[in-house]
Amino acid sequence: MKRNNEQNLFIKKQNVMEITGRLVANATVRAVNADKKVTGFRVAVNRNYKSQGEQKQETAYIDCTYWRGEGIAPYLTKGMVVHLSGFMTAEPWISGDGEAMASLKFRTDEINMLTRSAKNDTGKPTQTNGKNKVIKPSNEFN
Repeated sequence: MKRNNEQNLFIKKQNVMEITGRLVANATVRAVNADKKVTGFRVAVNRNYKSQGEQKQETAYIDCTYWRGEGIAPYLTKGMVVHLSGFMTAEPWISGDGEAMASLKFRTDEINMLTRSAKNDTGKPTQTNGKNKVIKPSNEFN
């Protein structure tokens, strides 16, 4: 059975998710092996809802990875709001009791910075004038 290009594109995009949240700490870079590094960060995503007439808020913390270059890490600073596109992965691990477990991680393909980074291109803190704008990383990072 052959599929046309439109069907293949639909199938490839089925596992795409988008998340908007606030970084809870500065991004870190770790070496996976001698020639590969990964940028890691955690995003807090809030959900507001009503329960028995009372307004409530729930926060989910999502561990994220970015494999397309570590040069963006200095710009991903605590408190910044980001919009991410990517997909979820399950990473297996064994608990202290020997039980098989899995952790969900968000593998980020695209990062859109919705607020300014605390650092600019010189590595010095950014002076903000109170205006927020969308800042997208250059193609070097995507």
